Amino acid sequence: MATATVPSATYTIASLPRNAAALKTLQRLMRLEPSVQRGLSRLAKRRGQTGNTEHQRGGRMWTSRIRATKLVAPRVGERFTVELRPQILPDLRSVERYLTQA
Repeated sequence: MATATVPSATYTIASLPRNAAALKTLQRLMRLEPSVQRGLSRLAKRRGQTGNTEHQRGGRMWTSRIRATKLVAPRVGERFTVELRPQILPDLRSVERYLTQA
């Protein structure tokens, strides 16, 4: 059985958006890069094992997990590669004026 390859594209951030929603969309798209995904998975595993505090809440033990680390930050000139899947195309279209395709 043949496997289909998903096309990918590399983008460079040309300018930063002024609104918070577009900035958050850029950050979310940058997190889709495979190398960043590996780092996020490693940090999530470590976060689940260490650094958490347990206390009683509502008669039961409650675990307060520490906040997730932001591995990527949208800056002018940053490059990222994403697989062009139908689910992320609307996000790419919404921020395309801030990106150049490399």
